[in-house]
Amino acid sequence: MKLAISLPDPIYKAADRYAKERGVPRSQLVAEALEAYLAEHGPEAITARLDRVYSTQDSTLDESLIRAQAAVLDAVDDDEAW
Repeated sequence: MKLAISLPDPIYKAADRYAKERGVPRSQLVAEALEAYLAEHGPEAITARLDRVYSTQDSTLDESLIRAQAAVLDAVDDDEAW
């Protein structure tokens, strides 16, 4: 698939120089960069980062908070205006 994009001159020049140093076409460099960006910022990456955090941090809710949330939900269920 072909794609036309506009880049600021400094980014274009740096990418062109880097692609030449690596001996790869610019299009391959851009594809690799985009693939790396999506891997780092896509939904799966976010989930993986959250999984890492919650594997080391206690995510248990305080019992008083659980009761307060349940009370609010019960009040909402009882409210016909909802």
